[in-house]
Amino acid sequence: MRVALFTREFPPDVYGGAGVHVEYLADHLSRRCDLSVLCFGQVRPGVTAAEPDPMLAGANAALKALSTDLRLCAAAADCELAHSHTWYANLAGHLAKLLYGAPHVVTSHSLEPRRPWKAEQLGGGYALSSWAERTAIEAADAVIAVSAAMRADILDCYPALAADRVTVVHNGIDTDFYKPDSATDVVERLGMDPARPSVVFVGRITRQKGLEHLLAAARHLDPRAQLILLAGAPDTAEIAAQTEAAVDSLARIRGGVVWVREMLPKEQVIQVLTHATVFCCPSVYEPMGIVNLEAMACETAVVATATGGIPEVVADGETGLLVPIDQDEPGGPPRDPDAFAVQMAGALNSLLGDPTRAASLGRAGRARAIELFSWEAIAERTMGVYRRVLQAGGHS
Repeated sequence: MRVALFTREFPPDVYGGAGVHVEYLADHLSRRCDLSVLCFGQVRPGVTAAEPDPMLAGANAALKALSTDLRLCAAAADCELAHSHTWYANLAGHLAKLLYGAPHVVTSHSLEPRRPWKAEQLGGGYALSSWAERTAIEAADAVIAVSAAMRADILDCYPALAADRVTVVHNGIDTDFYKPDSATDVVERLGMDPARPSVVFVGRITRQKGLEHLLAAARHLDPRAQLILLAGAPDTAEIAAQTEAAVDSLARIRGGVVWVREMLPKEQVIQVLTHATVFCCPSVYEPMGIVNLEAMACETAVVATATGGIPEVVADGETGLLVPIDQDEPGGPPRDPDAFAVQMAGALNSLLGDPTRAASLGRAGRARAIELFSWEAIAERTMGVYRRVLQAGGHS
């Protein structure tokens, strides 16, 4: 079985959860099929990579992404099946279906209709990204949702898609790599005191990840606690400036605020997670939230928003605490941001003040990650989707 895996992100250019997913999935799929990875970026060993058409140097980012899709599709002429991840690469998979007759499988990590704030980042390109996603999903031979909540969102956003074409295959975690690291060299270099209670955030600076709500909640945190922000890659200059102002304002009224703006290597993130009392995921939209799995695998208790697929990962009261969010629309901001921040702070403080319970939840979290989210099982479920569409003839 010759599979072309289309993706924007692939090592060393991995920025978010979708990139982490593709990295590990590709490794395990390569042991089961003849896999070719086609990704965005500079030429590097082991993959086919492409950059935007140089004639589009000054064009909208979405248009440049679609030009990269054309180049990647052209390089996949011998594929028997196309598998694309995120709207950035969906069009490449869709075109491979049309051009080569290869069935197309889409893994949906998020949905453009659930991310209206992307208009800030892409401008008119948001209409292009939305078109690319809709076109690919509605025509796909199979759609993989990374959670049951994500499956429901897909069918809600794209009612023309037959429900029997959407299969849930969760994100996974490498628990041999993500495991507790008791060393302290990294945390001490970053300015984190392992002897003090701490809340850690890891993520991009984007409306989706809800960092602004954690910063508001931090005004109500136990003053003894540190707030460690591993937060970089802002979507826009505007959100970067807003975040800087909010962090500066917070630092004026409390100590222990550590902001690491560069994207740290995974090994260093693991050490920070290990020494956290609690990891916080304040996202307003999260199809699954692989970062919660990473924290759980490091034996760290999680406090997260009860949104999207997060409740399928974080067992409330068993591996962490879930904070409800009241929104006017899925993916939108909380209806009452102040109340949401106070609730988030309350959940965080309950674990900061009870380190024994936090440690117990952390141990249970690692056990859950090992039991339910192994990459071996996820790769085999993905192969099952491939076999079904090929056996069905590969045509919509």
